[in-house]
Amino acid sequence: MTSTFMGIEIGKRGVHAHQQALNVTGHNLTNSSTEGYSRQRIEMSAFDPIYLPGLNREETPGQIGQGTVVERIQRVRDQLLDRQIVSQASQEGYWQARDPYVRMMDQIYLEPGEKSVRSKMDEFWDAWQELATYPADSPPRTAVLERGKTLIDGIHRRYQALKELQVMADEDIQITVARVNEFSREIAALNRDITRIRAQGDNPNDLMDRRDLLVDSLSSIIDVTVDYRDSDEFMVHTAGRILVQGQIGQQFDLEHNIDTEGYSRIIWQDTGEEARFQRGSLAALVELRDVTIEDEIQTLDNMTMNFADLVNEIHQAAYGINGTTGNNFFSEYPFVTNVNGNYDRDGDGVYDSSYIYRINGTNVLESQAQVGLEGELTLSGPDGDNRSIPYYSTDTVQDIITRINNSGAEVVARLNRDGFLSLKATTADTVEGLERQNPDFVIRHIEDSGFFLGGYAGIFANTGPGGVYDWAQADAVGVLRTGAEQYALAPIAHPSGWIEVNPALLKDPGSVASGFGFNGQAANPGNGDAAAAIAAIRNTAVMVGPFGTFDDYFADAAGRIGLLGERTGTALETENLIMKQLRDMRDSISGVNIDEELSNMIKYQHGYSAAARFITTVNSMLDILMKMGV
Repeated sequence: MTSTFMGIEIGKRGVHAHQQALNVTGHNLTNSSTEGYSRQRIEMSAFDPIYLPGLNREETPGQIGQGTVVERIQRVRDQLLDRQIVSQASQEGYWQARDPYVRMMDQIYLEPGEKSVRSKMDEFWDAWQELATYPADSPPRTAVLERGKTLIDGIHRRYQALKELQVMADEDIQITVARVNEFSREIAALNRDITRIRAQGDNPNDLMDRRDLLVDSLSSIIDVTVDYRDSDEFMVHTAGRILVQGQIGQQFDLEHNIDTEGYSRIIWQDTGEEARFQRGSLAALVELRDVTIEDEIQTLDNMTMNFADLVNEIHQAAYGINGTTGNNFFSEYPFVTNVNGNYDRDGDGVYDSSYIYRINGTNVLESQAQVGLEGELTLSGPDGDNRSIPYYSTDTVQDIITRINNSGAEVVARLNRDGFLSLKATTADTVEGLERQNPDFVIRHIEDSGFFLGGYAGIFANTGPGGVYDWAQADAVGVLRTGAEQYALAPIAHPSGWIEVNPALLKDPGSVASGFGFNGQAANPGNGDAAAAIAAIRNTAVMVGPFGTFDDYFADAAGRIGLLGERTGTALETENLIMKQLRDMRDSISGVNIDEELSNMIKYQHGYSAAARFITTVNSMLDILMKMGV
């Protein structure tokens, strides 16, 4: 038998349900501008009827309903779309992080332009050409020195600007790692609260929105994948490991090492293993610091070292107007003080390496002469791999030189002004993590299975297979043929940051060489052959790394930075467009539509009014019964 007050209960349930629905609508409306908020929907269902199957009941037709109740409050979310956004966000974050740095690099180069390094180098060559025309005068010598100083100042400024950019990227890495650690802790803490609330049978919608917002922010920093199981096993993966699992959030540390010039290496806190990210802003910053900017510094170092070495090579052999000779135009500072280039690389107090930058042969060669020899050269290459360069009896000397320079080895070749074969080390081609596998400007390995480097070029003392030079030992130069100035020691790192015009020349401009002597006699004051030879370096193929001439280097630098900026801008624009479409799609699903919410508010208001009116009607009926004394 139904209760007399059953109608009151039905009305009360209706009032409560619609009041809660209005509260949800108000919650949606007030959070319409909240970042990461997902609109919520209330789900109502009929309350259990009085007579359920299997229970004792009166012979009453049908089941008697008891009104409505709120089943759940559910947020509107598309998890497949969320996964796609999380996956794509790391690409957008990657290019967003690169874009400002590439723009700053473009401002550093200013190529071409009146204030660029190239224009200063052109003025330097012009000064030498002027000295070649008037070798007996003092003003052209002063002009050479002043323009040399101006050029070096420009190189220093470019190096310092690139270095500051590299330091800025390192500082950004440290800040970004701290943010990742904070996100990891917050997500783990939210997992704990979400689990507790779900255990009570409730939906922690706002907490899950907060967690999803944190995951979105995290996904723009590092490449992550997410397991969307809303339980203790909610997991975030990155760099081949689990970053967050339930209530446990892993952390990252920064490790500094003198071998990495003090820059930080990202490691997992629990294992000490290096963390390597593929996408996201953090991966972009690491790549900028360790590859993009480092490559630019190395290229500048390579150009500077070759430039100084070539000018010094001619200047040393020439005479100043005061009769002095053997002077370097640019000061050189070797990495080691040992005359054989010996160095204690592992720090145990015993020499174990040889740091040699350049090795010259002792036999004069003709570039177009056929060598009449067969064999295979083995030269050190990037990442510890050697490069094999075969040569044949029909090859000319220039053919072999070209093959060496195109091999990708970290050794390049040329014939110097005296016709000797000159082998030079370049910068290290690869970076493994933060630690460069190979030092810059150090020849690591030279081997010849035949007789080209031995008896023909006069580099090795022994011909054939016995000719092997390897840097991983002390006194490695012992295998070289004895010859004056046959090898040069490796310089201190980053010559573009410390190279200077020789102070001795600044004190006495008369020592600036302009002409070559003859049979040990000083050059005639009117002889400008040496100055002309230095000016000719400008358009001579002097193998500045992969470039033929210095003009090639500057042309490549301008084109490289321009293309880098174009690629970054295009990629960022594309990623922004993709992410906008995905976010707009998510907003159309999960975002708050004010018109729709206002419509719902009117609907729930009418429902509330109807339930209240129903209670009033039932109350009036009960009042009649009470007055009748029934």
